Amino acid sequence: MDKLDEVTFCGLYCGLCASRRRIPHQAAILRETLSQEGYDRGYFDIPGLETVFAAFWEGLNCLGDQPCPGCRAGGGNPDCAIRACARERGVVACPLCADFPCERFDILKNYPLRSADGQRMQAIGIDQWAAEQEARARLGFAYADVRFPTDT
Repeated sequence: MDKLDEVTFCGLYCGLCASRRRIPHQAAILRETLSQEGYDRGYFDIPGLETVFAAFWEGLNCLGDQPCPGCRAGGGNPDCAIRACARERGVVACPLCADFPCERFDILKNYPLRSADGQRMQAIGIDQWAAEQEARARLGFAYADVRFPTDT
């Protein structure tokens, strides 16, 4: 896979997203554990769970077998204003846009590294930036580790 395929339109790195690496791995572990205990045929120990377990199992299989493909391959919010704008402007990622950061970027307010990472991408270029992000991923870093809680 081309490392630029891992760069989102908003300037995040797919390899640091839990949906790409951490969640599929954990879903596969849970599926294996449940199978070893015989629960792949159904879960009947907790009243009421048997009625939703088949849907849960199907979802668990999807999480384990089909990680998010990334926004460049159709994953993520199909109505993402950032993706639409980047495509319209012909920029690979928002930090490379002359108007960065703009109000569309505010949707990422729960990601405290977004501005610093964007500035770093501007300073060193997208190829080197992507290599640095992959190095972060190999060390186990994920955005979920530093994301601010969402407002309720």
